Amino acid sequence: MFGYINVNREQLSKEDKQTYQTFYCGLCRELGKNAGQKARMLLNYDLCFLAILLQSLYEPEIKKGKFRCLIHPFKAREGYESEAITYATEMDIILSYHSLMDNYKDDDSKISGMAASSLKRDYDRIALKYPRQKTAVEQYINKLSIAEANQEDNIDKVASYTGEMLGELFDWKQDTWGKTLHCMGYHMGKFIYIIDAYDDIKKDEKRGSYNPLLFLKNECPKEFETFVRLNLTSLMSECAKSFERLPIVDNVNILRNIIYSGVWTKYEYLQLKGKKKNSNIVPKSNKYYDVSAKEFDR
Repeated sequence: MFGYINVNREQLSKEDKQTYQTFYCGLCRELGKNAGQKARMLLNYDLCFLAILLQSLYEPEIKKGKFRCLIHPFKAREGYESEAITYATEMDIILSYHSLMDNYKDDDSKISGMAASSLKRDYDRIALKYPRQKTAVEQYINKLSIAEANQEDNIDKVASYTGEMLGELFDWKQDTWGKTLHCMGYHMGKFIYIIDAYDDIKKDEKRGSYNPLLFLKNECPKEFETFVRLNLTSLMSECAKSFERLPIVDNVNILRNIIYSGVWTKYEYLQLKGKKKNSNIVPKSNKYYDVSAKEFDR
């Protein structure tokens, strides 16, 4: 749904890169098993992080299997299967369905409407299993719609809606680690909202679309970049504090790579792009952020 919680693959060991790839492929395969081949288009870096996090914390039984992939037909792929990975795919489907429906209602997007309809049966089945998470996503979509209608300019308030929703999704079992996971998801969710708004700010400014960061940029243009950087840093610092309280051993280097480095790759790319644009040189590709499953095989 968002795609900002990515790895910095240049700082991953070969072994960890392969492990991440195996989680990623497992998530993709599970989406197909859960909701048909169409659902594999919903594959999301953020939910891959959630799968690795929950797998590493709760350590449910995990299996590695080989399979053939339509996107990579010439070489057998490896993917993990586990209860944590299944949960992450189910949350991906819940999020994606509501996002598609929101696009259909707001923009009259026929493509989004058709995609949502194709997911409806699987969404209904999954939503019955997770009423708390379903309600959290519904409330999140509703609050964002109200904020947009009211032209809410308090970025902290609006970002908290994403934080509250993601906190509920992170809190898988509502057990001993539930509050820590919720706190981690809350701050990561706010980070995602702010960096997404920052990513879209020029496009939204040009189109006259709602973006709460525009109010701040227009009011305090000199302090704007500093404000964004400090807020993003503070949010990920709180997220990291929660993470370090969890008794995680497996895949800890991958998770730390994402939390301390990977989440910044998109921001760094936007900074680089802005500097090069001011110099009349626009980067041809996103060196930092353009990470696909294919690139991990190199």
